[in-house]
Amino acid sequence: MTTVLPIGEQNFTELRKNNWLYVDKTKQILKMIENGKYYFLSRPRRFGKSLTVSTLEAMFKGEYKLFKGLYSEEWVKKQSKNPNPVIKLDMSGLGYYTNIKELNKSLIDYLEEIINDYNLNIQIKEKNVGRIFAKIIKELDKKLDQVVVLIDEYDKPITDNIDNFKKANETREFLRSFYTILKDSSEYLRFVFITGITKFSKVGIFSGLNNLDDISMNEEYADIVGYTQKELENNFSEWIEKIAQKKEIDKQEILDKIKKYYDGFSFDGITKVYNPFSVLKFFRESKFRNYWYDSSTPSFLAKYFREHKIQDSDEYRHIKVKSNFTNASEIEHASPESFLFQTGYLTIEKWDDEKDEITLDYTNEEVKESLPNLYLYNIYNITDYLKLAYEILDSLKIGDMINVMLIFNSILARIPYDDYSNDIINKKSIELLNEEQRKIFENLMYSKKEKWYRSLFIMLLSVVKVQFYPEVHTNTGRPDIVIPFDDKIIIIEFKLAQTSNDVVTKKKEGEEQIKKYLSAYIDKKIITAVFVADDEKRQIII
Repeated sequence: MTTVLPIGEQNFTELRKNNWLYVDKTKQILKMIENGKYYFLSRPRRFGKSLTVSTLEAMFKGEYKLFKGLYSEEWVKKQSKNPNPVIKLDMSGLGYYTNIKELNKSLIDYLEEIINDYNLNIQIKEKNVGRIFAKIIKELDKKLDQVVVLIDEYDKPITDNIDNFKKANETREFLRSFYTILKDSSEYLRFVFITGITKFSKVGIFSGLNNLDDISMNEEYADIVGYTQKELENNFSEWIEKIAQKKEIDKQEILDKIKKYYDGFSFDGITKVYNPFSVLKFFRESKFRNYWYDSSTPSFLAKYFREHKIQDSDEYRHIKVKSNFTNASEIEHASPESFLFQTGYLTIEKWDDEKDEITLDYTNEEVKESLPNLYLYNIYNITDYLKLAYEILDSLKIGDMINVMLIFNSILARIPYDDYSNDIINKKSIELLNEEQRKIFENLMYSKKEKWYRSLFIMLLSVVKVQFYPEVHTNTGRPDIVIPFDDKIIIIEFKLAQTSNDVVTKKKEGEEQIKKYLSAYIDKKIITAVFVADDEKRQIII
């Protein structure tokens, strides 16, 4: 009988009772329990944080029958003789609130359930949720034993309001006073584990918990969630064999493709893990699809990028940052690359301890495919980008470059100027530059603007999976985009005209460049086009 793949199920008890597949992470979890008391873990959505919280709950409650055959079985059996009371708070379950009073009420309702579950002699007469929380911890310790506190998605009430800094700050201050109870209740606590996507608010919210061990980028716990290569091959061998037979290809070829698509998440620069949700979806559907974007792009990321300047997507490839780049004290001070890393779009490619420097890059093929969706829909607000991209593809297939230009221009016209000008020049800063510095700066801006038009076009090709080659190296230069079809090859060169008067000159420059590339493509019909971006009108002319 085939084991059930637990897609979307984050309850450890349900997984084990129903004999669904569970990749044993209790060795890593047990190491955490035995080596400390206060922990914080940041990971992207759909990565197994909630399942880890649920597993910890079952371990401390001593539910040893659920751990038969798992690494921690003996520890849990021993724990069952003296289980700890557990307070588990899922902050994503608080729901929408319009003000702090409503948030306070939601938390009190949550705590009231805990009071009832443990039959505590606590009457909720006051409205201070922090004092109620403190009473519950103290009463549980008195009645049973030291308390385990598990807080999942601690940052959800804050990130939900990332586009409203006033409300986000009020929420942060409210939660700070609530979480401070953990520090004041130390003597009554055995273990505290807190998860979230972001680390920014962690610095401010848990500032009182100076002994909170942040294991988010710790090598020892790099694989506490996510699947390693060994775990993938050991736990999913049945599905790997089945898909290899179905597709009539070698098992190793399947593994290589799975790795290319879904592996590559690294939080320490050494260990690489697979995203569990994407892997489970792949094994159920047997198709190499993008499962990441719809399930793992939190709404707050889109909100953040609408409010902040974000660079062209290529600018984040192999970007170098300091090792503390995620430690902005508050959300409003966080950089785009730190958001992209913590939401899973960027991963650690290399960690240089000597320089205290981290190199980031995009995680895998699935994530790379998600980026155009993130930009086109969430950032540039082109809601029908997929339809327009297919129209561009249809025009490319018949070599109608005029229609390609018209469709592309219709897209450009719908992108607000503020979104286009992410790299807009700060005039006050330019006034401080000398003539030589200004010239260097203007050349840099010229290059970035030209690249922006080219990158936007490449995103549209990517979402409809057009095979293309950007900046192909030939013995006569590098054409911007080469698109091969069975019956022809299309070569596109992008040029930027800073004023409308420069369009003709730039078109001639592009045509001369393309002539140099033609000798590399003599076996097929060649269609060429110079896309001159008129920066004054923000339109393409060919």
